[in-house]
Amino acid sequence: MLIHLSQDVGDYLYDVFVARLDLWLVFGIGAQALFAARFVVQWIASERAGRSVVPIAFWFFSVAGGLMTLVYGLVRREPVIILGQALSLVIYGRNLMLIAKERRAPQTDRPSALTPERGAG
Repeated sequence: MLIHLSQDVGDYLYDVFVARLDLWLVFGIGAQALFAARFVVQWIASERAGRSVVPIAFWFFSVAGGLMTLVYGLVRREPVIILGQALSLVIYGRNLMLIAKERRAPQTDRPSALTPERGAG
């Protein structure tokens, strides 16, 4: 039974990654690699800061990987990928807009992430 299962898994992997190999599959794998790199960037930034942080590079990797994955989904006519990436790109773009808005604000208007704001009372 295990031998049969391993042969089936091997046949499946061959079909997915070798028999269907074309430039769009390579593009899609590259898109996923770029998208996954955002977590490596976030992890490294958090380790350096000694706390959990989300650097702006995280959002740029998200946009680049998301756009590439959306293109892949459109070419392959995959509605799950298209819907998921289209919505995600809106969220990534909004986060970048909020970051840009915060950077344009005068230093005194920015809330500090290190010191909590104190309420009256």
